[in-house]
Formats: sequence, structure tokens, C-alpha cells
Amino acid sequence: MRIIAGAHKGAKLTSPSGANTRPTSDRVKESLFSMLDGYGVLQAANVLDLFAGSGGLGFEAMSRGAAQVDFVDSSLAATRALESNADKLGLDHSAEVHTGDVLHFLGGLPGPENPESRVFDLVFMDPPYPLGEDAVTQILRRLSTHLDMESIVVVERAARSPEPTMPDGLEVFRAKTFGETAIHFVQLAGEDEASAAED
Repeated sequence: MRIIAGAHKGAKLTSPSGANTRPTSDRVKESLFSMLDGYGVLQAANVLDLFAGSGGLGFEAMSRGAAQVDFVDSSLAATRALESNADKLGLDHSAEVHTGDVLHFLGGLPGPENPESRVFDLVFMDPPYPLGEDAVTQILRRLSTHLDMESIVVVERAARSPEPTMPDGLEVFRAKTFGETAIHFVQLAGEDEASAAED
């Protein structure tokens, strides 16, 4: 796996040894980041990479101008690879690696009423395809309190899977399919949609 554009273009990333990861293909990554560039969300972004694996999406974002990335994965092999990649790229000062369950990590973040609450500009969510839709929705619900109206969440699922069910307050505003992979772009719902969800 390699970084395909930006300051670290061509750099190879270490993959977790023995881990059952599913890296996003270069074709999907190129199209995805072209769309994100169009939204103007990458420069100086505070990014969260959930189910990060080797960090292909998070490190690509940093190569293209993101300021900070938090990587989360439950696999020790994955987080060791993430730390190795951050060190190799000289990005260990702006990459935070967290070993643990995604829901547990999100639950441990300070809430919106806390002055130390975290808000992410861009979130990558690439869970294992077998992860159930209820679990995906639960993660999105927990994540929604750490977004603002400019934030974008990128959810990668199998093309054969149904569109993720959005919890109240979130909406899919764009979706694109690449062969066996579907990408869903999620944001906070506008006031009209949020009011309708409450009715």
C-alpha cells in the first residue's frame, strides 16, 4: 500500500502482520480524495480514522494537508503498523494512535458540554464488511456529537450492503459505488431535516 498524492506521494505503508485488513484500493482512494478536495475539507483538518488498519486513508489525508489524525483500531498488530508508519513518514507529532474498540474510544471522548470536547472535520469509517448495520448506526450516533455543520463522515461498506441507517441528526448527502465497494458521504442534517426527525 502506498500514498498516492501530496507531500508523501509514493511512500509505502507497512501493513499489519497477520491481520485481516481490507485496504481501500488506489482507484477508490483517488476518486474519494478528489471529491474531498472538491469539498475543501482537507486543509488543516482534524481527522478521525476509525477501523484504521494500516492508516491508508488517514495518512493520505495528512499527505494532502490535514493537520492532525487520530487513528483507532482494536488490533494490536494494526496499531503497531500505524505507529511504524507515522514514525517512518515523520508524522508521529501529528498522528495519535489508539488501540481499542471504536465505540469505547468514542464514549471516552469529552462530550459537547465539556470545554475539552473534540470536533472532527473529517472522519473515515471503514468497518469490517460483516459488521452489522445496527452497530454501524450506533457508531454514527455516538460520533454525531463530535461533528459540526462542516464535518464530513466517509463510510465505506460493501456495495451489496444496504445504505447505512442514519440516526437522528445525520444524513447521507452523496453515495458512489466502485465495483464491490460503496462510499457514503454523511453530514449533520440541516435544521429542516433535524426538525422533521424530532416530529
